[in-house]
Amino acid sequence: MEAYLDNSATTRCMECAAETVLRLLREDFGNPSSMHAKGVEAERYVREAKAFFASNLKADEKEIYFTSGGTESNNLALIGTAMANRRAGNHLITTEVEHASVRNTMKYLEEQGFRVTYLPVDEDGIVSVEALREALRPETILVSVMYVNNEVGAVQPIDEIGRIIRKTNPGTLFHVDAIQAYGKYRILPKREGIDLLSVSGHKLHGPKGVGMLYVDRRVKIRPILFGGDQQKGLRSGTENVPGYAGMAAAARVCYEDLDRKVERLYALKERFVEGVRALPDVRINGRTGRDSAPHIVSVSFAGVRSEVLLHALEEKGIYVSAGSACSSNKPAVSRTLSGMQLPKEYLGSTLRFSFSFDTTEEEIDYCLQELAGLLPVLRRFVRR
Repeated sequence: MEAYLDNSATTRCMECAAETVLRLLREDFGNPSSMHAKGVEAERYVREAKAFFASNLKADEKEIYFTSGGTESNNLALIGTAMANRRAGNHLITTEVEHASVRNTMKYLEEQGFRVTYLPVDEDGIVSVEALREALRPETILVSVMYVNNEVGAVQPIDEIGRIIRKTNPGTLFHVDAIQAYGKYRILPKREGIDLLSVSGHKLHGPKGVGMLYVDRRVKIRPILFGGDQQKGLRSGTENVPGYAGMAAAARVCYEDLDRKVERLYALKERFVEGVRALPDVRINGRTGRDSAPHIVSVSFAGVRSEVLLHALEEKGIYVSAGSACSSNKPAVSRTLSGMQLPKEYLGSTLRFSFSFDTTEEEIDYCLQELAGLLPVLRRFVRR
């Protein structure tokens, strides 16, 4: 039996999305910039994909831009707005637990002369809104906070952050990395005070290599890629029509009967958490209730290196991550877990289990069964 429990790294592409991609690669393969019938047909697919995301976010189609994925969406949001608004100030705010595509972009912006404040989080991985309030300055031009943390499933108080920014400094832009949240939460940027929102296709059962960035029409933003002026010049490059259409097809399915799907995810999570808590010498990191993401559980196993347990599970056909799979395949101390003040003995002994709408109870039970058998065996070989 196999149990794929690494859905925060990537998800299996839905059949409808894969079929859409294949059809557009083989049949409706025109370039939407072309003026002939094949190009017009391709442009129709782009418009339909934009129309779906605009409707889903209660936004305007002109506020939807397609990218090559979450990393590009985050880079464009941060670099594009920082450079465009530099005359208004040079102060940026983010958190200590952001994904590398935000954290490393902020480091780049620091090299360009911007000042960045990194907000701390509590033991559950939740950012302090009071720390945010205190950090805001008249010269703060951008705040970037992820919706759902990709390692521990912490859900940040996005609504409250948006209200604080609007009340304290209305000119400050608010970017949200929603890569782990979109497809599992109903997100309404205008209601939540979000000016820019990043989405990735392969995290919601769409194809890899495609993403989306919502940019409120009032936002001043510069391109970071230059070319043929596609997408109003903000994101040049021949448009990946199969990717856009495939991502939209997958997102449509995700949002059909969403409440029931999310309820089932929480039931799977509760089943897994209950089983893990019955194992000796384990620690679950962060919250596990309805105030946490429905699909992510971070667990530390005392006395076992995460890489050792990961590969032992792999031999049983169980696939998980040691922290974030998006940064690198090299083991490193997790900034998220460090920021949550996780005791040192647990930092190198943590695995992330993440579920999807495809995950079954049988997969959960199989993983728990194998963990119960593997842990005592692996702990016997720990060097003293």
